[in-house]
Amino acid sequence: MKKLILFGSIFLIYSCNNVKSVVKNTKYNQANLFAVNSNDVDKIKILNFGTFHMGETNDANKTEFDENDNKNKLEINEIAKKLALFQPTVIIVEMPPEYDIKLQAEYQSYLLNPKMKFKNPSEIELLAYELGRISGVKRIYGIDHKMSYNYNIGAEMINSIDSLWHNKYYKNPMKYYPEIDIDQKNLNLLEKLKITNNNLYLDFMIEVNAEMLSHVGSDNAFEGADEATKYYQRNMRMYSNLNRLNLTSADRVFILMGASHTAYLRDFISRSPKYKMVNTFSYLK
Repeated sequence: MKKLILFGSIFLIYSCNNVKSVVKNTKYNQANLFAVNSNDVDKIKILNFGTFHMGETNDANKTEFDENDNKNKLEINEIAKKLALFQPTVIIVEMPPEYDIKLQAEYQSYLLNPKMKFKNPSEIELLAYELGRISGVKRIYGIDHKMSYNYNIGAEMINSIDSLWHNKYYKNPMKYYPEIDIDQKNLNLLEKLKITNNNLYLDFMIEVNAEMLSHVGSDNAFEGADEATKYYQRNMRMYSNLNRLNLTSADRVFILMGASHTAYLRDFISRSPKYKMVNTFSYLK
């Protein structure tokens, strides 16, 4: 017991002496997030790419996008060419693992016939398949894990924690993020995706989808926080599905997700000694 206490004391002293170092090396520092060091050679390289959902989706928020428009398809193909410079060997998409056999079969059909038609193509068919075709990727997997949670709970109950701030925030959330408050209707697809993959936007996705719910609850309970925890749990389970895959340091993994999942995966991956996240903007030019 004395040894454990001594170790704890030493660790506490070490931590206190290195507070400034930790602050300087926060994950929000873009340079440090993607800095390369000698230990990275054995890590699995990941390009963690966020998008809006391009086809039909069950998500509450969907960006208006005509997935069958030829101009949009051409823009997607150009973006796929840019991302192909990453030279992925594996592609990960927002699909539950139980559909992997069907996903792989459809992907193989696309490789044989890139002009095949999809009734309601999503970012998977439009971007992931084309990126895989250009890059010669043979493996594609889904890591999604479906879990429902009530993100609208603050409007459905008597909120005893901080209803004024909660309601004020959701009335116009973009007001609090002037750096990313851009009229996306005037932007092309590449410009939209640059915003979607910006760290500020990814932070916003976590706040607006989950952490703001910590301001919701009754007098003696934590209803909002508990709902937010479900969303965190879903994303952690998706990360767990990623860790189930047989990946090696020779692999280069492209992950395509809705931006809120990208935001959580960014945090998980950036702390992991197993993975090395590459800078999306090195390819999204």
